[in-house]
Amino acid sequence: MVDLIWGRYSLLFYLFLLSVVSGVAGFLQPYFLVIFVFSFLLFIIALRDFLQKKRSILTNFPLLGRFRFFLESIRAELRQYYWEADDDEVPYSRNQRTMVYQRSKNIEGVRPFGSLEKMYDDDFVWLNHSITPSSILNSDFRTKVGIGKNSYDMSVLNISGTSFGAISPPAITSLNKAAKLGGFAHNTGEGSMSKYHEEGGGDTIWQISTGYFGCRKKNGDFCSERFEKIAKKKQIKMIEIKISQGAKPGHGGMLMAPKVTKEIAETRGISFGKDCVSPANHREFSNPNQLINFAKKLRKLSGNKPVGIKMCIGHPWELISIVKTMVLKKEYLDFITIDGAEGGTGAAPAEFTDHIGSPLKDAIIFVDNALIGANLRERVKIGVSGKIVSAFDMAHMCSLGTDWVNMARPFMFSIGCIQCRSCHTGECPTGIATMDPLRYRAIDIEDRSQRAFNFHKNTLFVFKELLESVGVKHPSELNRRHIVRRLSESEIRLADQIYPKVEKGELIKKGKINVDDPRLNVYWNKVSSNSFNYI
Repeated sequence: MVDLIWGRYSLLFYLFLLSVVSGVAGFLQPYFLVIFVFSFLLFIIALRDFLQKKRSILTNFPLLGRFRFFLESIRAELRQYYWEADDDEVPYSRNQRTMVYQRSKNIEGVRPFGSLEKMYDDDFVWLNHSITPSSILNSDFRTKVGIGKNSYDMSVLNISGTSFGAISPPAITSLNKAAKLGGFAHNTGEGSMSKYHEEGGGDTIWQISTGYFGCRKKNGDFCSERFEKIAKKKQIKMIEIKISQGAKPGHGGMLMAPKVTKEIAETRGISFGKDCVSPANHREFSNPNQLINFAKKLRKLSGNKPVGIKMCIGHPWELISIVKTMVLKKEYLDFITIDGAEGGTGAAPAEFTDHIGSPLKDAIIFVDNALIGANLRERVKIGVSGKIVSAFDMAHMCSLGTDWVNMARPFMFSIGCIQCRSCHTGECPTGIATMDPLRYRAIDIEDRSQRAFNFHKNTLFVFKELLESVGVKHPSELNRRHIVRRLSESEIRLADQIYPKVEKGELIKKGKINVDDPRLNVYWNKVSSNSFNYI
């Protein structure tokens, strides 16, 4: 009885009482009927909560318990706008997002009153500057990828894989149009080349995934004819074979049937209204030799455009087997895109996101060492992606060994993403990660493409200034001696002193291998072209 009158069921009791009193009073004064209708409806809702058994909180706290679920539903927004510290990375901090917003709107992003960084904390990283800074006239830094007339001059900053279907049609067009405005590249992601990419008109990298979307037969096998037809389009500059993704390496995926619209089905070459499965493995190859042959086949079908792979580094012997196969066959990938485990996705199992795959910096060192040791570093270029957001992040990655960087989430910020982390629900409040026309109508393509272009332009300008302060003229001149890391209160080291080094061509010299990187030492002579495993 106490619970009924004063405790957790009190609201149910008083709503019933108010309904009875207002209902009786309604016979005397009609306006009491309004109170009766309102209170009776709330009583019915509370009674329904009391009787249901699916949610214990609603059973024990009828109606009141709904406030708990309401507050939970807006927890991310409350945290972001009221309680989140400026440097809380969840996964991007307010400082990082603000920097992107400012650059996308051409607002000067200066930092008043000193740094907010804790410079004496372990693992703090900085760039060493020069007392004789360089002078750079042009911030349009390029790297040549591939050979022949269809080689591609890749910008140092590009848009990482953003699939049509994962993000909305106007978001795709906005990003691709920004790529055209800035002369940089936009990766299609595994969702294939869509008409919305074509509307943007920008340089495009076509990603070929395990599902072979856009170039598949009805049974899911690779289709040479469909691939050739699309790959020879002038807008497509390079082909990227996706082996694995940083956020969920070794994991396939599925786009559920209700989300497979007619446009998505047409773009991917799949059945409308049926589950779209991305297998974990490729059907076209199962060993390094077949992978290199597949890349060679795609290069020929595309008209000798650069072809490379995208992968998150896992078992070291697998990457080593690919590199060794290139040496033995004297046939090469044009580039390797390394996706760090900190990379993003619309949805992935939490365990995969948090604990599978190599983080980006460690992966760069390993791939760079393998290519240097095999004397392939000048022939095979390296691109990277995975939670890179600032010009300093770019300089950091280039110092460790990459030729260019790709960003996805920062470019999404530039066109309006607020990091509400509802990408997997289809209910993105900004209209970016959704296929709901009523939501994505909010995106003005002309305005958002200009913002993404501004972010690229202004980030490269700061990147140029960083290079000038270091005393170099091109990111290719950066190396591990330019990066400094604090290991403890009293110990700092250059990255060159922390990470293992490999001399050029050391792995292909005659005699016993003896390099600093233990993975290369152990596995180079234990791998072959016939398997991704080791002997």
